[in-house]
Order: sequence, then C-alpha cells, then structure tokens
Amino acid sequence: MRNLHKPATVIGWMRSALATMLVATLAACGGGGGDSGPSAASSNASRNSPGAQNSGSPPLASPGSSASGNSPSALNNGSPPTSPSQPPTVTTAVNTVPITVSHGVSGAINTPMISVTICAPGSAAHCQTIDNILLDTGSFGLRVVSSVLNPSLLKALPVSTIGSSGAQLAECAEFGADSYTWGTVRTATITVGGEMTTTSIPMQIIGDKSASTVPGPGCSNDGGSPQNTVATLHENGILGVGTAPVDCGATCANAATAANYSNYFACPGGTSCTRTAAPLAQQVANPVAHFPVDNNGVIVRMAPVANTGAATATGTLVFGIGTQSDNPLAASHVFKTDPYGNLNNSVFNGRTVPALIDSGTTAYLFSDSSLAQCGGYYCPPTAQTRSLTLVGIDKVSASASIDVVSATTLFGNSTAYAFNDLAAPGGGSFNLGLPFFYGRAVYYGIDNTASGGQSPYVGF
Repeated sequence: MRNLHKPATVIGWMRSALATMLVATLAACGGGGGDSGPSAASSNASRNSPGAQNSGSPPLASPGSSASGNSPSALNNGSPPTSPSQPPTVTTAVNTVPITVSHGVSGAINTPMISVTICAPGSAAHCQTIDNILLDTGSFGLRVVSSVLNPSLLKALPVSTIGSSGAQLAECAEFGADSYTWGTVRTATITVGGEMTTTSIPMQIIGDKSASTVPGPGCSNDGGSPQNTVATLHENGILGVGTAPVDCGATCANAATAANYSNYFACPGGTSCTRTAAPLAQQVANPVAHFPVDNNGVIVRMAPVANTGAATATGTLVFGIGTQSDNPLAASHVFKTDPYGNLNNSVFNGRTVPALIDSGTTAYLFSDSSLAQCGGYYCPPTAQTRSLTLVGIDKVSASASIDVVSATTLFGNSTAYAFNDLAAPGGGSFNLGLPFFYGRAVYYGIDNTASGGQSPYVGF
C-alpha cells in the first residue's frame, strides 16, 4: 500500500498487499463495515522514492473447495449489472503479445502474465525467454528474479556503475510498508512479442545481491520484508508498461531530492551501499519507449469473465496507439494524467480521491465503510455496485461503475483465478485493478513531454 509520509510529488510502487486467503478464514469472517488499513494513494505519496512504481502484487489465494455457478444464489441474491463484454483482438501481429491469467507459478489470483525475452547487449548467443512475467500498467520497467535466469546470461548482463569510483548501481524498490525488492541495475536488450528495444536498456535484477548488502536507511529500515525470490514475489518478474518512460524521473536524477527520496544506491565494491542520484539514462526504463516503432503507448485488451470467476482469462497486449491498423485510439473516454498515470482529482462518495487504472493490482481497492469486510477483502451480503467519477488533469470526466461480490463467494469457486468483481479496502485512493480490465480495452499513452511530444493519458 502507499504510505502518505512523503510529499505529494512522491509516486510510489503500490502493492495491494492483500493477505493470503484460505476459505476456512473467509468462512469464519463476520460482517461489519468500517475502513481499515493505511491509505493507499490519497496524495500520490508512498514509502518509495518519488516517481518509482504504482504496482499491485497478487495475493496468494486458495480459491476454495466447491465450484460456484452464475446463478443469483451464487451472487448472494445480488444482481450486478452486465459486465463489459468486449472481446480481445486475436492477432499474431508483431506488435502484440498474448496475456494469460491462470494459476501461474504460485496460484496467485488475477495476475496477468506475459513472456519476455532478455538478451545480453549485442549478443544473440546469450538470450532467454522468461514466462510468467506480471504485466503491470501501474509501474515502469522490467524487473526479473535472478534465479530464473540462466547463469551464463546473468553473467553476461553488465552491471551498471555510477560515479568516478565505478560503484555498482543497485535499486531498492519498496512495496509500501510491506516489502521490497533489492538487486543490481543491469542493461539488456528486451524483446516482447515481435518488438525489440533499439539498444540495451536498464532493468532490475531482483535478488542477485547478498542480503548483507541491503541498505538500512531507505530500504530495510522502512519495515518491509524482502521479496527477492519467486516464492515471495509470486511471479518470475514484473514488466511495467505504464505512462512513464523511466521508473523515477527527475527526483532521482536531481541530487538534492535524491538524497532523501532516491531508490537507487551506489555500492563501491558491491557493498556499503548508500543512496545516490541516478541519471535518467541509468534508471530502470519502460521498454516500450525504446521500441523503434509502436513506442507511444500500449493497449491492454482482456476477454470478459463470468461474475463468479473463471479458471483462466486471456487477452492481448498491443504496442503503439494509432501506429498500425490494429491499434487505433478507439476509447470512449480519454483522460490526461500526471506523469505516472494517476487521475488525482477523481470523485468517490463525494470525496476527491486519486484514481489509478492498474493491471498489476489484483482487486478493486477503495475505502467504503458501508461494505462488510472479511479477511482483508470486501464481503457484502449481496452483490453491490459502486460508481467513481474519473477526472483528468484536463478536466475531462466520466463515470466508471464496478461490481463487488463477496470474496467468500468468489473463492468458493475452486478452479477460478480470474475475477471481475473482487474488491478490498484501499484507504484514501481508488485503484481500478485487473477486475476493471475484463471485457475492456484500456489505453496508456506514454509521457513524451520532455521531447515536446504527447502528454501522458489513459483511456477506455
């Protein structure tokens, strides 16, 4: 979750941090409303460095032991409105890659996975395709757990250095108050679908440095636990394809602000790591911005799923917007955002709240004291509908409606890993997580204002 003790310019890597759910726990949960948990994003502030990530991590959930139908009783006698039903475009074009939601590597729910190919700079011999990479529109750049890489490839990926001493450059990417990833920044050529970066770009290798090198101030002292393995991260890596071209931006590049907020560290001799400024060219980079074509944004198209969940779901990640015949900007609503994809003046229940449309978050996250809770999720006795008014920085506004079904009911479907109506408390923000994507096409325009180009935007 995002914390709020940093200035409003700080954009953090938001993890949903929902607890592991067992049906026995859910079944024992009582009702009762009331807000709970820290504020998720109410001022675009977080524990992490400014402009880092706005990602959501899939909680592990045991879906239960009995199948559930799509009848009114399965929805607790509620009747949510018809969900979006736009199917994804099925294509083998070079600017597309398949998305799959399923059991994955660890049984994580609502986790959209794709495959990514990593090559050592200038090498066709040292390449590897990695499956089960989380597709995250709320973060920026590629991060891969070191243990899933072939040792020869890992050795061939050069570690970035910083300063006149040639110190190793490492990153501590914090996930709210709950966890962090630690590892070196290395350069690699990235291929996704048929698109390949024109040059090698910075990425994070998670868990390639000893735990003894983790810095206290700005990392482990902030109270989180390490997520440096597949078992703790619940996926092989994360691909951030949101609206920002790099994961931190000017705040980490500027020495004055980096001294307190940078998530980058200089490690002379690989140890004694201390916080440092990192030039934009050395920050973990959004690969899409480095494709030779189709580099101005992405479209995420997901197939619809039943209101009681589905064992799997499919979709298509499309690179470029308005650059090919298969990627026109066909959104009904388009909103200009801040550099990191946030709609900070949105309105829910009469309150101004920051909003984010984030494929990397497993549930709708928002605060509503009228909804009963159990085990970290919302569990209303009947299916519910809520509406949010999304407002861009250009004052464009539109209503978005969501459905909420009890997590107890949903996790009763023993084979389901894709849910379009799962929700949980999320503090002062409103995160439209992966449930919002099912049956929709969602658009992300990458911030190109530094070179006089387009402003960042989202649409659906």
